[in-house]
Amino acid sequence: MAVLNRWVVFDVGETLVDETRVWSTWADVVGVPRLTFMAVLGAVIARGGAHQEVFHELGLDHWEHHRDQLEAAYGGFTDADLYPDARPALHALWDGGYRLAIFGNQPATRTAELEALALPAEVIAMSEEMGVTKPSPAYFARVLELLGNPDPGLVAHVGDRVDNDVVPAAAAGLRSVWLRRGPWGLIQQLPQDFDPALVVDSLEELADRIDTAFTALPISPGSV
Repeated sequence: MAVLNRWVVFDVGETLVDETRVWSTWADVVGVPRLTFMAVLGAVIARGGAHQEVFHELGLDHWEHHRDQLEAAYGGFTDADLYPDARPALHALWDGGYRLAIFGNQPATRTAELEALALPAEVIAMSEEMGVTKPSPAYFARVLELLGNPDPGLVAHVGDRVDNDVVPAAAAGLRSVWLRRGPWGLIQQLPQDFDPALVVDSLEELADRIDTAFTALPISPGSV
């Protein structure tokens, strides 16, 4: 049970959820070989493009017309889509007294799907229902609002993307944690002279080292 005033906020895709299945389903729906789709996606990421550009690179300018077909084929998040370390790490953090929340650039329907997985999180909300998306400062302001407006320094934000998660979370005053996995986590690089509060390669490592993200935080009755 959470007893600290410190929050750990998790991104969704490639942080808690392995997106291999959703991207593979997209490839199937639009009729592109999976290997080709993934290779083009990697190239888009490497040049710093938005993930939607993969469709334009493949000549699929009307890809959004396939969303309903995608959702029908994909069926939403299941327990099998969680990275193997996601549930154990969240429970370890929860048992250690941290307050947990999950936010991401996702359709509103993903909230109910994540809630159905019974993860130990006090707050779950997706960008579509929040009305703002990363990396906008308004997104992180809304995150803090949904947490009850804690001191941003008491909030660690965990994400895989340097551009959407790591840098903007730090700019908003949160303790930015970079999870280096998935295509964005492995392809993107940190800006020169920028240091997140913590860099980890797994959520298991995060659970073991989360205290170091708050190392510079003064210890007082109001901060623990």
